[in-house]
Amino acid sequence: DAPVQYRPFFQFSKLTEVPDPPLRPPPHPTPLSVTEESELCKEESSLISVTCPRLYNGRRYLFLAKGYTHHKTSEKVSRNVKDDTLSVCHGLRAECASNPVRLFVILSMQRSGSGWFETLLNSHTNISSNGEIFSVKERRDNVSSIVKTLDRVYNLDWFTSASKNQCSAAIGFKWMLNQGVMEHHKEIVEYFNERGVSAIFLLRRNVLRRMVSMLANSYDRYAKLINGTHKSHVHSPEEANTLSSYKPSINSVSLITDLKQMELTAVKALEYFSSTRHIILYYEDLLKNRTILQDVQNFLRLPQMDLTSHQVKIHKGPLSEQIKNWEDIKDTLRGTAYESFLSADY
Repeated sequence: DAPVQYRPFFQFSKLTEVPDPPLRPPPHPTPLSVTEESELCKEESSLISVTCPRLYNGRRYLFLAKGYTHHKTSEKVSRNVKDDTLSVCHGLRAECASNPVRLFVILSMQRSGSGWFETLLNSHTNISSNGEIFSVKERRDNVSSIVKTLDRVYNLDWFTSASKNQCSAAIGFKWMLNQGVMEHHKEIVEYFNERGVSAIFLLRRNVLRRMVSMLANSYDRYAKLINGTHKSHVHSPEEANTLSSYKPSINSVSLITDLKQMELTAVKALEYFSSTRHIILYYEDLLKNRTILQDVQNFLRLPQMDLTSHQVKIHKGPLSEQIKNWEDIKDTLRGTAYESFLSADY
């Protein structure tokens, strides 16, 4: 009994759109009859063509799925064909076909822990977060290109290393606030509310430490301290020590204005997206209290799992060891609303 060689290849074409209640489980397509399966078994390579209902936030789209399945035995092809028909129609394995897919986005700012947070989410069997897709400028040139990119992600047509074979019950990506979010917030909020996209805000209270991380990361883009390669995130203490060996010098003249601007951007974003379904997280809280990750899983309506990451924090210890002109910065912030940032651990 040689194992079934079963490798499907499919293409989708949208046929029609009809309203449907949101989050209703997708209906199972009609199984192939015995006669149809027998016909499939006559050739080693056989064409499957099925019409698939797929749900996206209350709208049912009908897709025509066409592809080839390779098999060797008629006894085993039946289950494989049925399972893959469900997989093709719903973007899920057969046992997952009744699960609605949650759509989410991580809204954050560079050097606020979003990369680490995303690796934590992707360690969950049912989450696929596809990285910083709007880092490519062409995808955010205008509202039209933004919507086109969002449609690709949320229609399950975006495949990255985060894409899973398991039941992907939550699909999303991370989006930096300076990548078109603020400029086109009205249209994006409208899209999120229409499609049922949940927003996860990940912010950083200590904007001074964020500034240190940004300056160090910017320096390494050119210095390439780790074996001639630029790395924004590391996975070993040795690499972290190498990157943290650089101590940036901060402009003390514009420092307070720069810190205020970072805070104002976050405040504006929260105001712009207040009408969406959202949750607000802070990097410092995640470091101190990992039970917050349970809140995130509840927010996405997913089963609880222990989330893990192999990333290693780069800048540890007091800021006095990380800023070249420490005394100047300390004098600048003393007596201001930002003085507490000087001694904060995170």
